[in-house]
Amino acid sequence: MGDFERVLVPGLTHWNHPGFMAYFAITGSAPGVLADFLSAALNQQAMLWRTSPAATELEEVTLGWLRKLIGLPGTFEGVVYDTASIATMHALVAAREAAVADVRAKGLAGRSDVPAVAVYCSDQTHSSIDKAVIAIGLGHQSLRKIPTDRDFRMRVDALEAQIARDRADGVLPIAVVPTVGTTSTTSIDPVPAVADVCARERLWMHVDAAYGGVAAMLPSHAHVLAGADRADSIVVNPHKWLFTPFDLSAFYCRRMDVVRAAFSLTPEYLRTPEAADVKNLMDTGVQLGRRFRSLKLWMILRSFGARALRARLAEHIRLAQELASWIDAHPDFERLAPVPFSVVCFRWKPAGMSWSDAEVDAANERLLDLVNASGDIFLSHTRLRGRLAIRVAIGHLRTTDEHVRRAWDLLLSSRELISTP
Repeated sequence: MGDFERVLVPGLTHWNHPGFMAYFAITGSAPGVLADFLSAALNQQAMLWRTSPAATELEEVTLGWLRKLIGLPGTFEGVVYDTASIATMHALVAAREAAVADVRAKGLAGRSDVPAVAVYCSDQTHSSIDKAVIAIGLGHQSLRKIPTDRDFRMRVDALEAQIARDRADGVLPIAVVPTVGTTSTTSIDPVPAVADVCARERLWMHVDAAYGGVAAMLPSHAHVLAGADRADSIVVNPHKWLFTPFDLSAFYCRRMDVVRAAFSLTPEYLRTPEAADVKNLMDTGVQLGRRFRSLKLWMILRSFGARALRARLAEHIRLAQELASWIDAHPDFERLAPVPFSVVCFRWKPAGMSWSDAEVDAANERLLDLVNASGDIFLSHTRLRGRLAIRVAIGHLRTTDEHVRRAWDLLLSSRELISTP
């Protein structure tokens, strides 16, 4: 423990610090930390109902609570994965299973009876979509990045045009992945319109609501999941914005039978007599071993309660709006995207300075480095329409006005140290 405190802790970036606003807040909470400790102590392997009946049943109950909180209908069955990347990969495997006959047995390689396939997402979609099509053998060239509008939302007209071009070229479209809360800007794709396209074209719709989905708990933000009830699958990550220690990703699917058809495989040594009457979680994914992850979400929901969770999410959104108002009111700063949730994207662009775009980018890189070097606040960056943007993601359980004001003050004071880019 001495070496842990002396050597390791100083070498970590502390994601659990209220001044950490770089990425979607993987922030723990006391109930979640306790649950992780208990899970490790119990060392449950929740692959089979027989080996962990309570773990299996608790996962179903807890995901049912979360499903109701965010307004999804009971037609969605839930399962816990570790991350949204894995959840999305499983969704695309299911889409492939639904679209291509005998793909489980025969695969795709070298088949003359199966055309090239295509998956569609926006140009703001998380990189896990890219990795998923690579990992499941579709190839990166199968992914179509659909352009977005001025607010970084998928353009449905461009989606329809790309699908039409692909069909004319003999390509088989299989899935569309709209996002509720993109990583860079937290933009919200027009899910109802995308759902119309998917219904008409018979495509699997997987909604990536890993970040923004929990906001649907708020009456003011219930609309963010409009149309998601028509999805084939959806992912929501409590570890991103519901104070759940990393990792826990909730995957909901209206067609879990397709997921099971893709992944269910039971060797003799795992056969149990009650299999037909219970849920064996090993049938819902590529992983056989499963940690007792649902325990921490169960403890968090019971300890905080819906009212307290809603209040904290609403406070994060308020803090982001306040920061956005300071940026909008300052002549030397420019906001680069709307703020639907709790992430603000902006850049420093001093009024009256005739810097080139490259010089503005360099100045913002320097500004970001200075803020992060303070040790009080840690921010991140992205690129929007080719411009470097500083990104503030508010979501830590203990982040308050004081921390957001400290971030803003550091931005203002640090720019005084930059004379030229």
